[in-house]
This record gives sequence, structure tokens and C-alpha cells, in this order.
Amino acid sequence: MLYGIAAATAALFLAAVLAALLRVPALRAGIVDRRRQRRLPLLGGLAVVVVTCLVTWMGQWTRVAPLGDGVVRLLVAACSVAALGLVADVWRLRARVLVAGTAVAAACVVPYDATGVLGGLLALVWIVVASLAFKGLDHADGLAGTVGVVTAFGAGACAAAELMDGLAVLLSVFAAALTGFLMHNWHPARIGMGACGSLFTGFLLSSSLVFTRAGYDLVPSAAVMFCLGAVAIADAVLVVLARGLARRPLLRRGPDHLAHRMRPLGLTPPGSVVLLGAGSFSSVLVGVLVHTGWTGEGAVLWVAGTALLVVLVLLRMPVQSPRRTESTQVRGQLRVRNG
Repeated sequence: MLYGIAAATAALFLAAVLAALLRVPALRAGIVDRRRQRRLPLLGGLAVVVVTCLVTWMGQWTRVAPLGDGVVRLLVAACSVAALGLVADVWRLRARVLVAGTAVAAACVVPYDATGVLGGLLALVWIVVASLAFKGLDHADGLAGTVGVVTAFGAGACAAAELMDGLAVLLSVFAAALTGFLMHNWHPARIGMGACGSLFTGFLLSSSLVFTRAGYDLVPSAAVMFCLGAVAIADAVLVVLARGLARRPLLRRGPDHLAHRMRPLGLTPPGSVVLLGAGSFSSVLVGVLVHTGWTGEGAVLWVAGTALLVVLVLLRMPVQSPRRTESTQVRGQLRVRNG
């Protein structure tokens, strides 16, 4: 208990400090994105990854809080996905590269002996989809971090209920690191998460849920995983439907996400994040209660129905016409080549 509190405190402080230190190098190196006509450095996710690995490695090295072989393999795979995301932040990568890299990492961590072949394949698909869905949440200041913190606490509670102490410690340290990062990512954000941090977040959380639910029946496991990823999934479904109905390319950026479509309702950017964070807390709470047996699986239907209603309502909200944007680091590379 005392180590957990000390580790979480250290992770929060170190992530806040490192995120502040990485802001200037990111700006100077041109590792930035445009968000509402302002330059946003994108190395905040790297701070979360480094601090999470450093603090958990100290617990593993000192044997105070050993993770276990499976959890160590999970963390290594998550770091490889984060490295791929960092490359995507610095240089432009095709979406199929991110999908393929995430799928390979997922294939290395799925516990096939507990899930079976069919369950293992479905788990692999879930990890890839959830990772990319969390990457999509990084469209508004503070949103990906807020949903990530709430989900990490929920996944950690599920792991603790299964007596997976190493996984629970990892998730608590990760939640603390995300909280430290959020000190600089709240609106108006001074540093962003980027693909490095968002892919790491989605991969770590979804893989942890696969570990926690391994050995359970397929349908209840899918219900719990849906609850813990409801906001990210709803955002992804909204984007796919909006761009499909508008006959626009799926990968072209535009104001189609949850936070974008909530603005006509009169919500400020921080207000949208708070509301979505509250929705995430509610759905995660239902997932934890279902996992621990405190409530029946029928409660998941309320979460699914609410998510569907939100998607359908926001789908009818008017949004600004999407403008073709290009990340500043890509434009910088083009200027160098043309010069």
C-alpha cells in the first residue's frame, strides 16, 4: 500500500516535470500539430511512457512490486507501439503501418492458452481497434488524458479484484503519470499527447483488460470491455458514420469527433471534456460492477443504449465545414525538400 502511494506520487510529479521540459525541444524540432490555429508540441505522450516505464521498472528491479512475466511482456509491447507512434509524430506514416504494427504487438501479448484461438483472435482485433480509437480521442485538449485516467482506474480495479497485483500497480502508476501530464494538457493545452501517448494508452488499457478477462466467457468479457472503452468506441463510430454519410475520406481530418459536435450545444471546450469524462466514469463504473459481480450483465445494455443515443443525436449536430489541414512537421519537410 505504501509503495503504491509513493510510486503514484513519484509518477505524477515526474510526468508533470518531464512534460514541461519536453515542450521546448518539441517546438524547436517542429514536432507539433495545429489545434484551433495554434501550434501544439506533441511530446507529452513520450513523458507519460518514460515515467510509467521508469517507475514500474524500479519496482520490478527492487522486487518491491514485481510485475510478473506476462505484465512485463505487455509493457514491452506497449512501448513498441509507443515508439511507432513517436515515429508517426515526427514523420508522416500511413495508417496501415500503424494498424499492422499494433496488430503485431497485440499478437505477442494475447494469452492464447486462456482465451483459445477464437477468443485470442477477437482479443487481437479488440486491442487494435481500442488503440486506434484512443488515438482518435486526442482531438481536444485534455480529453484523451481524462478518459485514460478514468479507464486506468477502472481497469486497475478489475485487475485488483483478480488479485493481479503487478498489473494493478502498473495501471495505478500509469494513471498517475497521465494525471501529471494533464496538468499541461488541460485547455488551453501547452503540450499534446500525440500518437506516441495515445497509442500507448489505448494499447496498455485494452491489453490489460484482455489479461484480466482471460478465462471468462466471451460475451460477458465483451460487455465489460465495451463499458470500459465506451467513450472511445462512441467517438470512433461517430467519426465513421459522419464521414461515410458525407462521402468524405475516412482518414481526412475534420470536426467530426465528439467534442467538435458538442460545441453547437453551447459547451465550452473544458465543459465538453468534463461531460465526456463524467460519461466515461459512469460507463467504467458499470463495467467494474459487472466484472466484480455486483450487478448483472443487463446493465451493459443501458451503457450501449446511451452511447448509441449520443452518437445519433450528435450526428445531426451542425459542424463547421472541414478544412484541409496538414501537420506542421510535414509542411516543414516539404519546404526543405522544395528548397
